[in-house]
Amino acid sequence: MIEISHDDALYYLKQMMQIRQFEDKIMDLLSQNIAQGGSHLYAGEEAIAVGTIAAIRPDDYIVSTHRGHGHSIAKGGKLPELMAEILGKATGVCKGKGGSLHLADVSTGNLGANGIVGGGMGIGTGAGLSIKMRKTDQVMLCFFGDGALNLGIFHECLNMAAVWKLPVVYICENNLYGMSVSVKRACAVQDLTKRALAYDMPSQSVDGMDVLAVNEAASHWVEYARGGKGPSLLICNAYRYYGHSRSDPRNYRTKEEEQEWHDRDPIKAFSQRCVKENILSQPEVETLEQEVAAEIEQAVKFAIDSPWPQPEELYEDVYA
Repeated sequence: MIEISHDDALYYLKQMMQIRQFEDKIMDLLSQNIAQGGSHLYAGEEAIAVGTIAAIRPDDYIVSTHRGHGHSIAKGGKLPELMAEILGKATGVCKGKGGSLHLADVSTGNLGANGIVGGGMGIGTGAGLSIKMRKTDQVMLCFFGDGALNLGIFHECLNMAAVWKLPVVYICENNLYGMSVSVKRACAVQDLTKRALAYDMPSQSVDGMDVLAVNEAASHWVEYARGGKGPSLLICNAYRYYGHSRSDPRNYRTKEEEQEWHDRDPIKAFSQRCVKENILSQPEVETLEQEVAAEIEQAVKFAIDSPWPQPEELYEDVYA
């Protein structure tokens, strides 16, 4: 096992628990029509957000995807404000105007989720250019899914970042399906790291269900970027537990496949490893889970009790 301190283990585990319980609660609220509209859940992929974002500093940046709740939590977002945003309330992190698909919190360095597949790539690459022009040593983590690998903007951005040696770590969250189409059917090349070869860019594939393996890989490429060496492509292989969205019955996946991935659950596997290695005790793990459950319930209460935005606020915070 990769060495990890007691405090770091608690931090990683708590964040993964927060993301999982947050997503499970969102699904519950959707089923009750308390939460409405589109919402794409991150459950199952927690180790990617936690492992990668733990590798950067608070003043570094991230740009997210339509499946962005986990990134927002891992980058320091406050659970009550995130929950309120998803419910469209005025106390939300975007004053109720962004919702699930457009969570953003510039105060934490989160430049936002995006309802367009691959839509964050241009933002992330632009932020990388801004870092270079301002001559700081910040780094940008640019998240996207396997469904974005075949878009033109993917190739344009990686080429530009490579030419200008921008401090961007491109992170592909490969959950095997772009909506309902298997990545094996959609991509001519099965080894996704090869996509970086055309840009003379280093790349790596990592087990996205293992938070420590993700963190180790991300830490390397973050320091690579911070040292002025340019961008990299990190492929994190994981599995989303829910459907693409709440209307997705997951008919394109077998129960056996789903069970195989659930057996490798990132939270369960990490907590078991920590207990086995005497880094955490089982009572600590159970207490932490209870504490997180209470935090989620408090966030839901805050969100439900919060006011709706007023009609006269419609044109505030609009930029053109």
